[in-house]
Amino acid sequence: MTDEIIDLTNCDREPIHIPSLIQPHGVLLVLQDPTLKIIQVSSNSQEVVGRQPDELLGKPLSDLLNVKQIKLIQQCLTEDFESVNPLNISIKYQNKSIYFDGIVHRFDNIIILELEPKKSKEKTGFFDFYQQVRGTISRIQKTPTLLEMCQVVVKEVRRITGFDRVMVYRFDREGAGSVIAEDTNQETPYLDLHYPPSDIPKQARQLYTLNWLRLIPNASYQPATLIPTNNPLTNQPLDLSLSVLRSVSPLHLEYLQNMGVTASMSISLMHEQKLWGLIACHHSSPKYISYNIRTICEFIGQVMSVELANKEASEDIDYKSQLKSLQTQFVEGLSQAEYFLDGMVQMKSQLLNLVSATGAVICSGDQYIQVGKTPSESEIHALLDWIKPQLHHNLFETRSLSKNYPAAESFKVIASGVLALEISKVHHNYILWFRPEVIQTVNWGGNPNKPVEVFSNGSLRISPRKSFELWQETVQGSALPWKPCEVEVVAELRSLIVGVVLRQADKLASMNFELQRSNEELDSFAYVASHDLKEPLRGIHNYANFLMEDYADVLDSNGMAKLQTLVRLTQRMEDLINSLLHFSRLGRAELIRQAVNLNELVPQVITTLTISRPQSEVEFRIPQPLKSVQGDRAQINELFSNLISNAIKYNDKPQKWVEIGFIEGNGERKVASTSLTFYVRDNGIGISQEHLDKIFQIFRRLHGRDDFGGGTGVGLTIARKIVERHGGRIWVESTPTEGSTFYFTLSAEANT
Repeated sequence: MTDEIIDLTNCDREPIHIPSLIQPHGVLLVLQDPTLKIIQVSSNSQEVVGRQPDELLGKPLSDLLNVKQIKLIQQCLTEDFESVNPLNISIKYQNKSIYFDGIVHRFDNIIILELEPKKSKEKTGFFDFYQQVRGTISRIQKTPTLLEMCQVVVKEVRRITGFDRVMVYRFDREGAGSVIAEDTNQETPYLDLHYPPSDIPKQARQLYTLNWLRLIPNASYQPATLIPTNNPLTNQPLDLSLSVLRSVSPLHLEYLQNMGVTASMSISLMHEQKLWGLIACHHSSPKYISYNIRTICEFIGQVMSVELANKEASEDIDYKSQLKSLQTQFVEGLSQAEYFLDGMVQMKSQLLNLVSATGAVICSGDQYIQVGKTPSESEIHALLDWIKPQLHHNLFETRSLSKNYPAAESFKVIASGVLALEISKVHHNYILWFRPEVIQTVNWGGNPNKPVEVFSNGSLRISPRKSFELWQETVQGSALPWKPCEVEVVAELRSLIVGVVLRQADKLASMNFELQRSNEELDSFAYVASHDLKEPLRGIHNYANFLMEDYADVLDSNGMAKLQTLVRLTQRMEDLINSLLHFSRLGRAELIRQAVNLNELVPQVITTLTISRPQSEVEFRIPQPLKSVQGDRAQINELFSNLISNAIKYNDKPQKWVEIGFIEGNGERKVASTSLTFYVRDNGIGISQEHLDKIFQIFRRLHGRDDFGGGTGVGLTIARKIVERHGGRIWVESTPTEGSTFYFTLSAEANT
């Protein structure tokens, strides 16, 4: 028994590129560069070239090949091996010439020469090659769709090679494969059957990307060993990744035998430098394909790979056009909104149609705006935390969320498929689209879930499947897959949204700059105007007093009354100018932040106000000790003075009271969690709802000029200015005849 977890992923660790074995239908020679001394040879050299391995090892290649062939090999070492292979090689044995296809490549400073006996010594020229592929290539290019192209390819490859069965095998994003085209003379069709990712291990896929074509003429072969086993120059197994004779994994041979396949050939199909699929050829008896025919098949595979991009681009062309149109409408609508988030909310249906989703969530900061059918806000919050580390190029997609995120099992009915887009990591802006579960039946080529054999003694053995009979599986927890064109639209959407947001940010920044400049100019104007007005006003005031003092005996009562009115008006105007001057200075003065103990400051304010208003009997309530804050002590003093003074002034009750306190736990949602909310409450005359927003406007007075002791109408404007300069906000709640409560917050960082 072994403690190792056994499954077919163990095949991923099998070193299939260094087997030290080759298939016996050819011979492999390892040559030292540049002397061409033979340093390794396959054990079947006697059967293939008529020389024992020990007759070749350590000898120069010229012992086996003539000078002309040696020169041919040396010339090709300076060229692209793919363009010169195969070399026409002949070796004399027992007075007979044996003809070979010589395939040469260089790897890690050694030269590997593989010789495959030719069935015919006829040479195939370019014209012959062209004649054989011209019609096939033309038919491939004329097919209108991807599937039709695949069907043409399997027919052509089978016609050229004579295999019993030729299929196009396509990989999906999870690595599972499915047969999408087939041409066969066998009774059992493999078309539309699926195969799990473990059928082709990772390192085998890697080798398929290095070699376009792989031939196994007889799956029952006895491999030939390399002599010596390790490369004598490195004392390591020889890397045979690029070898055409490399021996196949025993597991793969067993897999083929279980399928009833004796000979196989596979041609790689590449798309965007990734393995897209294979042209898989099977035969029920041994079958050797000459190198020339293999070259034709390889060329067909390369042409098909090039055509994949064109055919895939033409797939769903109407749908792609519709997606582009939706994307354009979406971005246009977004750019017309004042804020991109508002724009997205307004275009809910377009947001869903963009990727054919049934639900979506726009995440911005702590906001979760849900559209259509979505998981709950708490589920989305947890899901987003799980998705963030898994984003790749700002995207995440899955059609089977619950497979990797078990918590999604509870909401798989509405969200088995998830497509997530990160717009801004810094500002926590994301969009998530959801698709519901779609229960499907998948036809597998045999049960994909039985990879391990358990023997009677309890030992385990990795085993390929023995049965390839149709095996149906009902798949739950999966949604319809996200199409590449849908993912592409979403990826483009990010850059478009960022562009819109940046334009809006630029516009907002420009507006803020202009607003700031206007405010500064207004402050400067108010300061200068107020300052310059005070002097002439003071002169008018003084001269009016002089007139009353010096000419009281010559002025009648009407004249004296007019002068007294003039003095009163100038006094009032000076009060207004002083208030305006103070307000303008407030915006210009630098804050001097310091620790302010409100338990000391507020009683001092109350005492001062009580002294200045001895006639007012007011009960002051402070229900709990006040918190200390950091701020400009003088301005905070003025803030409390203005609010408490108003609370005293606008009160017509016989039993007046004013309460000063703060709210535990930050009771206002719009306030930052680290800010404190203070309040000043009274049982005064109250304020009508329609005036609540107006009372903070400068010189805005809700009562007669002389009612409730008069005032300049600047106090609350100054209070708001002070709060805003400390990073907070102020608002009021009030009921007419019952009283008002003024709330204000102070900056979170300032609190202790």
